[in-house]
Amino acid sequence: MRHRITGVDKDSIADELSIEPGSFLISINGEDIVDIVDYEQLCTAENLVVAIETPDGEIVEADIEKDMYEPLGINFADDLIGGVRSCKNRCIFCFIDQMARGGRKTLHVKDDDWRMSLIMGNYITLTNVDEREFERIIKRKASPLYISVHTMDGELRKLMMANPTADLIGERLERLKEAGIRFHCQVVLCPDINDGERLEYTLEKLSALYPAAQSVAIVPVGLTKHRDGLYPLRCQTREEAREAIAQTQAWQRKMRGLHGTSFAYAADEMYIKAGLEIPPQELYEDYPQLENGVGLLRKLESEMNEALKYKKPLKRRLTLDAVTGESAKEFLGGAFARLKEYNIHVNVHGVRNSFLGESVTVAGLVTAGDIVDQLGGRLNGDAVIIPESMMRENDDIFLDGVRLGELEAALNKNVRALCPSDGDILIEELFAMAR
Repeated sequence: MRHRITGVDKDSIADELSIEPGSFLISINGEDIVDIVDYEQLCTAENLVVAIETPDGEIVEADIEKDMYEPLGINFADDLIGGVRSCKNRCIFCFIDQMARGGRKTLHVKDDDWRMSLIMGNYITLTNVDEREFERIIKRKASPLYISVHTMDGELRKLMMANPTADLIGERLERLKEAGIRFHCQVVLCPDINDGERLEYTLEKLSALYPAAQSVAIVPVGLTKHRDGLYPLRCQTREEAREAIAQTQAWQRKMRGLHGTSFAYAADEMYIKAGLEIPPQELYEDYPQLENGVGLLRKLESEMNEALKYKKPLKRRLTLDAVTGESAKEFLGGAFARLKEYNIHVNVHGVRNSFLGESVTVAGLVTAGDIVDQLGGRLNGDAVIIPESMMRENDDIFLDGVRLGELEAALNKNVRALCPSDGDILIEELFAMAR
């Protein structure tokens, strides 16, 4: 495969070799380059033979001696050198299928790319990976991966994903283990589908793959009001959430006894659904499942408390309105209560999700429209704070397509998007607002 070179870094190896934009990378050490994983791994060697096709069609080879891991300085049209691979499943619980029309277009894109799992920690199903590509995963030692398992029952997994290759999960996880590749897993728990005895079976099979299987998160299914024509599912009841937590805790005790690790974790949202206290910080070890909302609130609280040890009360009172989803309102109210002794007073407001449906309670899916409709005219603080996760990463646009400046205008308030995942940073941001 040939890949078009769009630029070279100044004073890099590629610059010294006079490689021009518009050239094509053909091979490294005689190996074809499929994508960025091949390119980065082959470039770690100290001795390279790089084949380049010049803009006028001439094939030239460059013998390169360099330091290990020293980059060549070649830039390509896209970061993956091959585009993002899309999902081939029709999962019965797919959240993208339940999105409202309108809003950000990127919300309707389904990716299922193992390279993004390796690079970014995205969860993948492995159902769009043929045997040749799976062998390449093993050859390139792609570790760790993040895998959406949902169930270890092959037939049930085929039903849940509407994909005839979904039942290969057990065999493939075994092969990853044999190859020394580690992975984290997730289970989206659907009542009457993969819970109860089926969840027990899944946890038993995954625990047997330890230490290749590093952890597993159990997350309650998220259902919006936009499910016309989709598989009939319902939300967890309070009692079902408690039963799933009890199963998870039983496996935690077993795995701590066997291997010294909690291994299995229920998401914070499940504890809130169950009406149970979120576990203490030490249970979460190094927080391997933060992206699944596992231990996120406890981590935030403990980091806030630690950061406050080094702070003095503000001389001037700072009053803030904090906006979040309904599920985190109570917990954050308790966490922010400690700030009063530092002369920071935070009124926490939980926003019902009318855009997606009231069963969706997480902060990251709250829209600007719902904030305005429910809180307009009711905010009396010096400023409004929201978690930056309400907006698209590295952008200021909400789920419903409204931008931060538009929200500020509608509320007639200064709105600050703060870090929701690091308590130390959050405290620094809050104290900086008083300057």
